[in-house]
Amino acid sequence: MASDVEVGIDPELRQRYAALADATSVDTAAAALEANGLNVLRAVDGAAAKQVVLNLIPADQHVHHGASRTLEATGIIDEIENSGRFKPLRPHLRALDRETQADEIRRLSNAPDVMLGSVHAVTETGSLLVASMSGSQLGPYVGGAGRVIFVVGTQKIVGDTDEGIRRIYDYCLPLENARAQAAYGIRSGVNKILIINREVVPGRITVVLVSESLGF
Repeated sequence: MASDVEVGIDPELRQRYAALADATSVDTAAAALEANGLNVLRAVDGAAAKQVVLNLIPADQHVHHGASRTLEATGIIDEIENSGRFKPLRPHLRALDRETQADEIRRLSNAPDVMLGSVHAVTETGSLLVASMSGSQLGPYVGGAGRVIFVVGTQKIVGDTDEGIRRIYDYCLPLENARAQAAYGIRSGVNKILIINREVVPGRITVVLVSESLGF
């Protein structure tokens, strides 16, 4: 993927949205998330986050994941799909015919036991923001999955939801555009945005905050 410098991100935006949050901001966001019904765990880097996540997933449950540079960079996707320790949904879904078995794909992908992913912004007021072109990962995040685990580099911490929206459009979208064009030959778009302000089911959502810049 092209770097933010190669994409032409303004240096001021790069400083604001790519730099790791300070300890006070991380503590403030973590406390607000927990007050809003989300579990918060900490990890010093991607390798530690990987172990945290894998330890949270029962071996007998079906695991799905959204497209995520963070999950790729930490090796979580590779471990889930190739270690033989888990029951990943992605390989099964890839084997189904998207025309004749579209309904089965939709049902399976929207209600996994465990859904993994990341977000584009975490606010100090305790909200999570996720942008998507297709929206395919948003249903499980909202309520379809039994449990949701987000892995998030602390460079994604912002003050509030307004700043989170700005981060999505001004920083994440140009980088995702470059990635999508290189990978698929298409431009991306912020077609749907999910904002999670509170979780009412105890223990359903866990956020692993990582002291390393992961994803965008």
